[in-house]
Amino acid sequence: MSEPNDDRTWSRWTLDGTGGIERTEPTTAPAAGVPDSDPAPDLHIWDTWPLRTRSGEVASVDGWQVLISLTAPADVTPGERHDIAEHRYFVSRDGREWTDRGPVFGTDALGDEDAEGGDSPHNDALGTRQWAGSALYDDGDLYLFYTAAGDPDSEALSYTQRLAVGHGASVDTSGDGLTIEGPWTHEILLEADGEWYETQAQSGEMTYTFRDPWFFADPATGRTHLLFESNTPAASGDCGGDADQQAFNGCVGLAVSPSGDPLDWEFRPPIFDSVCVNQEIERPHVVVHEGRYYLLVSSHVDTFAPGLAGYDALYGFVADSLDGDYRPLNGSGLVVTNPATAPFQAYSWLAIPHGEELLVSGFLNYPGFNVDRLDEIAALSGEEQRRRFAGTLTPTLRVAIDGEETRIHGTLDHWAFPSGTETLPPLADEWSLPAE
Repeated sequence: MSEPNDDRTWSRWTLDGTGGIERTEPTTAPAAGVPDSDPAPDLHIWDTWPLRTRSGEVASVDGWQVLISLTAPADVTPGERHDIAEHRYFVSRDGREWTDRGPVFGTDALGDEDAEGGDSPHNDALGTRQWAGSALYDDGDLYLFYTAAGDPDSEALSYTQRLAVGHGASVDTSGDGLTIEGPWTHEILLEADGEWYETQAQSGEMTYTFRDPWFFADPATGRTHLLFESNTPAASGDCGGDADQQAFNGCVGLAVSPSGDPLDWEFRPPIFDSVCVNQEIERPHVVVHEGRYYLLVSSHVDTFAPGLAGYDALYGFVADSLDGDYRPLNGSGLVVTNPATAPFQAYSWLAIPHGEELLVSGFLNYPGFNVDRLDEIAALSGEEQRRRFAGTLTPTLRVAIDGEETRIHGTLDHWAFPSGTETLPPLADEWSLPAE
């Protein structure tokens, strides 16, 4: 395996000279409604990711695929869901019809003592709740990387974040379907170091981020990595010394496993940052296509720095190696955003390679809610907030890649994660969005 370059200068997202971020037909998802059927109608469902192999393919375990989602009971208001987030898993034979198998780590927020997820009667995962990550199936071994959020020793709700892993559980396909059987062993893998990655104490009044671990094995070098969302301590010279701009300091962090062991990690410098541009660039992941590295992140309209404008959207950047230099796709980085009539329709997109295209899925947030700022939802009653929040997965978008440009050129059903061997329906010669 080649050695990492620890002295490199990482890439930075700049909007100088791009003309800003503008919604275009190739980057705008069609308006979406809720699915006709939902595998978990009593749950809020948001960030979701598939069980993958070390090479990055969606895993097939005796013909079964697995999705893992952040979930909460649907009777809580949408804003409360992050405070009680629980990992739940769904299984499918065809990547389209999914069955809820219960909590991954053994509890059930719905109060079901007979939950099928694991054999532990309680959730011994780390933190007071668990946020997004990734899942690896490696020669029969199961690793669930996650964000351990909250300090169990704090009386008040806290937002401590550490990168963690659950391992030691097994996958059983001997019965009716696939089940994940505990017990799990949980470990903290990494905590922010304060040098490359901002600690919570350094973050001041801004939203703190050190989360979303994503497993990635580089096909070119053979090295094993974790990507994650963080913030970089801003130097005084950044942003012309403007303290307000410096506070917008999101970055894509990197750790490497010298041995390839999924439990053994060392920090490396970030591969990308958005200092002076954006505070939160969430759920970073990389897709390799035709020898190029496509770095994809989600971000919000309200996390851009003063004077800059963007959308709730999937943003992307391309480089010739994992280390960079990353260039924004489509000029500004915008890959997928919501229609102008429903700017908060969906969020937290994930791109999975499928042949010559990307399949992009997110969660349905507030479809049909046409407002300027999402915080306007807080003015509504709890009942109205729950009614407007979809809390399920979006239709899957088919996104074509051509070098440094992308375009949405088709859709699949809600919850569609077809296997890599499935032939997708042919596309019309000219695919365009339906009229809003």
